[in-house]
Amino acid sequence: MRAEDPQLVRLADYRPSDFLIDTVDLDVRLDPVATRVTATLKVRPNPDGREGAALVLDGDELKLVSVAIDGVPLDDDAIEAAPERLTLANPPRGPFELTVVTEIDPTANTRLMGLYRSNGAYTTQCEAEGFRRITYFLDRPDVLAVYTTRVEGPKAETPVLLSNGNLVETGDAGDGRHFAVWRDPHPKPSYLFALVAGDLGVVEDRFVTASGRDVALKVFVEHGREDRAAYAMDAIKRSMRWDEEAFGREYDLDVFMVVAVSHFNMGAMENKGLNVFNDKYVLASPETATDGDYANIEAIIAHEYFHNWTGNRITCRDWFQLCLKEGLTVFRDQEFTSDTRSRPVKRIMDARNLRASQFAEDSGPLAHPVRPEAYAEINNFYTPTVYEKGAEVIRMLKVLIGPDAFKAGMDLYFDRHDGEACTIEQFVACFAEVSGRDLGRFMLWYRQAGTPTVEIRTAYDAAAKTFAIEAAQTVPPTPGQPVKQPAVIPMVVGLVGPDGADLPLTVGGAAASPVIELTEPVTRVTFENVAARPVASLFRNFSAPVKVAADLTDDDYLFLAAHDADPFNRWQAGQTVALRNLVARVAALRASRPQPEEPRIADAIGRAFAPDETDHAYAAQVAGLPSEGDVAREIGDEVDPDAIHAARRALKRDLAARLGDAAAAAYERLSETGAYSPDAASAGRRALKIAALDLLAADGAAEGVARAKALYDGATNMTDRIMALQILSLHESDARAAALAAFEADYGDDPLLMDKWLLIQAATPLPATLDRVKALMAGPRFDIRNPNRVRSLVGAFGGNPTQFNRADGAGYAFVAETALVLDRINPQVAARILGAFKTWRALEPGRRARAEDALRGVAAAPGLSPDVGDIARRALG
Repeated sequence: MRAEDPQLVRLADYRPSDFLIDTVDLDVRLDPVATRVTATLKVRPNPDGREGAALVLDGDELKLVSVAIDGVPLDDDAIEAAPERLTLANPPRGPFELTVVTEIDPTANTRLMGLYRSNGAYTTQCEAEGFRRITYFLDRPDVLAVYTTRVEGPKAETPVLLSNGNLVETGDAGDGRHFAVWRDPHPKPSYLFALVAGDLGVVEDRFVTASGRDVALKVFVEHGREDRAAYAMDAIKRSMRWDEEAFGREYDLDVFMVVAVSHFNMGAMENKGLNVFNDKYVLASPETATDGDYANIEAIIAHEYFHNWTGNRITCRDWFQLCLKEGLTVFRDQEFTSDTRSRPVKRIMDARNLRASQFAEDSGPLAHPVRPEAYAEINNFYTPTVYEKGAEVIRMLKVLIGPDAFKAGMDLYFDRHDGEACTIEQFVACFAEVSGRDLGRFMLWYRQAGTPTVEIRTAYDAAAKTFAIEAAQTVPPTPGQPVKQPAVIPMVVGLVGPDGADLPLTVGGAAASPVIELTEPVTRVTFENVAARPVASLFRNFSAPVKVAADLTDDDYLFLAAHDADPFNRWQAGQTVALRNLVARVAALRASRPQPEEPRIADAIGRAFAPDETDHAYAAQVAGLPSEGDVAREIGDEVDPDAIHAARRALKRDLAARLGDAAAAAYERLSETGAYSPDAASAGRRALKIAALDLLAADGAAEGVARAKALYDGATNMTDRIMALQILSLHESDARAAALAAFEADYGDDPLLMDKWLLIQAATPLPATLDRVKALMAGPRFDIRNPNRVRSLVGAFGGNPTQFNRADGAGYAFVAETALVLDRINPQVAARILGAFKTWRALEPGRRARAEDALRGVAAAPGLSPDVGDIARRALG
């Protein structure tokens, strides 16, 4: 498929496969450049397929060696073979055995899809359509089969031979080679197949399930890194126990394995029983990993393990249902982290992430529904909309029907659809059945793109003692969807009285639910017996992924920031006041007017540094200002990134002048630490300490910079060292240069730490950043074939608000040119890098024109991959 002639796959065109495959026997004989794969398939016509249809198997850059049916080789005139397809025009009309032998070159596979070789080890990645790069197959998620895999390789180079399922046999294959046979008894789609072979170290443990089954746990890493796998192993055990307790899901194989690899397109992959991970989400020690790394390892280990049921045991009928496994599993891993750490802090962090990534996607040319209607390249739909918004849709469902009905719906889903490939409709039907509710309108969340805006008007009638809330919802037009219908939006509300306590909610003389369902363009609710004007606390706990424009004053929000019983809204209130201040500052800068008065948010932020504050992780969130991206989204169009950056610097400087003493005292108080521990409480303490230091170093203040340099030099853990380096990197200084040089000298041999070093330099707002990034690309720490290096340097630069969006367009040109180079090496990574342009239409005219020129240059390039061509076309609209 050529990029300039896309062949759209449409949900409306779905039909069942004409054939089914019951069993797959694979014999994989590893060789660096000529791996031989023999696939023996038990095939039968699908009763729901087309009678008399040809058997068409998917391929991708495959070399066919031979084909046989029931042991009889086929002549060339009986098949139509190409690297991308194998067709049997007249297959048997009953069950038959098909044997296909292919040859592949793992070393040349720089796309890192299918079977590839890096650092001397063999690894697979088959989601979404990588299995077809191993052998010809019905490579679609609704064809489920039982796999038995024989892996053979040289003993010296590949002492470890792994695949899905349980190990059933090992042996000597002669000539210095050996083999292992793995059998997975659970039918699965081809995207969940995995194979890993190499010389790896292993950390082992055991887990006893709720029913008493003994499960072997194994984490495979590069030799010498075994001591950095302990936290991942602990996270596996905690995830297994939590899923038993929270969802009643028990593990179903004799062994659960995780393999850490250094070349990987994704974060991790949930292959049945053999999860393959980017090593950055496995390896950790206090000397090499930050608190954020530990939290990410915990969350991603959990996410991939939870896929064992939501994705593996129950999978997707087709790739349009991707959110069925991903959105649901993100929801589950969010719940795990909430129970493990701090639920309010997790909710804040998830909302921040959703707004930064998914709201931005929803507002630009790459917007698409949670369940798309069509795609040209499925790899481009592993997006925040599918994952994070997909999780929020499920969370809204829980809010609407209540926790008890939600649990019953999940139980019904697991019981009814175990072993099946399902659709969103089948999933939602389980909740409709147990709750007795019609959820037809709720399905709009899966079909409509765009972030709804809810405008709120409030009115208090002192004589009648009533308080009215009127909510008007709109959904902006998005590509292909100019007109939207009102969705079902659960708005959880509270009325905070003058004394700071919640008032009882009464409607029609009876106690009312705090959940107001917005189903029409305008919804009005009037609460009774309200003795004094309250302040409305809206969308508590971020009950719906919407933008809110309320008529509350700054005084109202500051009152909520001090008194709201809902932790999320207490944080959100302060953010709203700060955001209003920042927007006003940007407008003043662009109009050459005086800046707004001293920010009233100072008192709310100051409470985070109070000596009696004990929830340090939450206080760290309160102390943080809205990001430059938050301000850009609030402004909406004609965005000037330089003005936003200047406004945020000015606000932070003003806050530092007001809160410097409190921040300094908090920094000293929180610096009294003992031995490092990655636990949530200790991490929260460090987070608040760094928030205080960040304020003290506002605008390059000498005292703050000196503190940051001292923290860097005396750091006893990587969290303090990296956070200090990030603060130092914001401003040119001798301390900055010295710290960057020292970090490289100390950690230059550790690729994961060099990723952090590259990212810090690419994300800095300094004018010299682009030149530094180009120099780093040409240096020894960068490898364009390694996705982690690319994401850390080029990807981080693409997310740099001021330097990617340079007024001269040089940032756009650099990312576009790099994406074209990457497209010839790894199209999937190239397409992700090009996603930096997702908000280009919101920029002011000069930048907008330069960004468009860069995108048009990509779109016009010859020989584009489907991945990059799809992103370029959709971005240009």
